[in-house]
Amino acid sequence: MALYECVLIARQDISSSQAEGLVDQFSEIVANNGGTVTKKEMWGLRTLAYRIKKNRKGHYALLNLDAPAAAVTEMERNMRLNEDVLRYLTLRVDELEEGPSVMLQARERRDDRGGRDGGGRFGRGGPRGDRGDRGDRGDRGDRGDRAPRGDRGESRGDEA
Repeated sequence: MALYECVLIARQDISSSQAEGLVDQFSEIVANNGGTVTKKEMWGLRTLAYRIKKNRKGHYALLNLDAPAAAVTEMERNMRLNEDVLRYLTLRVDELEEGPSVMLQARERRDDRGGRDGGGRFGRGGPRGDRGDRGDRGDRGDRGDRAPRGDRGESRGDEA
C-alpha cells in the first residue's frame, strides 16, 4: 500500500469537537476500504491567507495514511461532498514523518516563549513600565507652554 499525507481545512463555524469528528469520519472511511491512519493531528483554528467560500479562518487537520489508492479516492470523494470541508490536499509520499509535524513543533515553540508578559521579544525583560536603565529625569525642569504653530520657525513649502 502507498503512503499519503492529507491536510484538510474545515469551516470556522463548526466547533473543535465537530472538526475532530469530521477527521474521525474520514479515518473510518479509509479503514473500511482497507487502509490505516497512522497519525491524526489537529492544528486548530488558523487564519487563512485569503477568503475561501466567505470564510477567513478554518480548522486545520493532518492525516498520515497507509492505504490503497481506492481508499484515498473514496475519502476525497466524501470530502468533496461534505460542505464543512473548505479545501483538502492529499499527497503521496515516500515515507511518513515520525513524531509531531512542523506545524505542531512551531506551536510548541510559540508556547515556550510565553505570553504577553514582556519577556522574549527584542530582549526586553519585565513589563513595559520597568525602565530602570533610564535613571531619574527630574533634573530637566518644566519646558513651559508650547509656542503657537505659526511661530515655531518651521518653513512650509506653500510659503514663498
